[in-house]
Amino acid sequence: MLKMMLGCSKVYISESRNKAALASIEQAVKQFPEAVIINKFEDDTYNRVGYTLVSKLAPVTSLDSCPLKNAVFAMVKAAFDAIDLGLHQGSHPRLGVVDHICFHPLASSTLDQIAGTAKSVAAEVGLRLQVPTFLYGAAHEEGKSLDSIRRDLGYFKPNLGGNLWAGGLQSNVLPLKPDEGPTEAIEAKGVVVIGATRWVDNYNIPVLSGDIATVRRIAKRVSGRGGGLPSVQSMALVHGDVTEVACNLLEPTKVGGTQVQHEVEALAGEEGVAVGKGYFTDFSQEQIIENYLKLGYH
Repeated sequence: MLKMMLGCSKVYISESRNKAALASIEQAVKQFPEAVIINKFEDDTYNRVGYTLVSKLAPVTSLDSCPLKNAVFAMVKAAFDAIDLGLHQGSHPRLGVVDHICFHPLASSTLDQIAGTAKSVAAEVGLRLQVPTFLYGAAHEEGKSLDSIRRDLGYFKPNLGGNLWAGGLQSNVLPLKPDEGPTEAIEAKGVVVIGATRWVDNYNIPVLSGDIATVRRIAKRVSGRGGGLPSVQSMALVHGDVTEVACNLLEPTKVGGTQVQHEVEALAGEEGVAVGKGYFTDFSQEQIIENYLKLGYH
């Protein structure tokens, strides 16, 4: 069973409040029945939705007929048709209407295979939709990291009231040359970042404090970049009455949600603030494969 070559794509859209737009994006996937939305994670405060798609992978020689590639591209096109980044506001950073697409190998597929799918989607987005597109991870010839691209593009700098992001990019002139597409962005669309990596877990921990500076200190100290847990990336984001430490767990089999939870609790204790129970924004990769197979795809 697990000798199947499966690919997973997580597509993050900068919208969660416009239900008609989301319906049109989800409808676009139905053109490719072999590609299935396994999970949908909506967050109204962040004004962001994450879709997890799974499909069998086509041989490298026939990417044009790859259901996963075609379904993701159809979602991207539908999103650009329905959403204007210039009107967007939320407490989660973003660089575009389609902020981020990551591809992961599942079952017996390889990282090289899924990287080919990622690069093919990026080429289509850049050429056909004329949106600047950046590659990272195994899809980039030098293995550039997602967070380095985001830093260079100003992803982590709120532009409204200190803790919110509103409107399109601050400048249509980009500080980096895209890997695909035009060198200038359109405010209504922004840019897209597309990559391929091994599995990544996303784990968010609510800190019961509205003091963003305090939670930023905790987020920095828990991250590998800040001298904390290796393979953990984190940032502090206002989420209603709490502030979340939002984490990417780049090697979840080595450093998982439980370890991150305990570390944040310890650091928060030093700051004199309480912590709530964290949560994953998606299923584990094992559960995603199981859910896909339960739908009758073999």
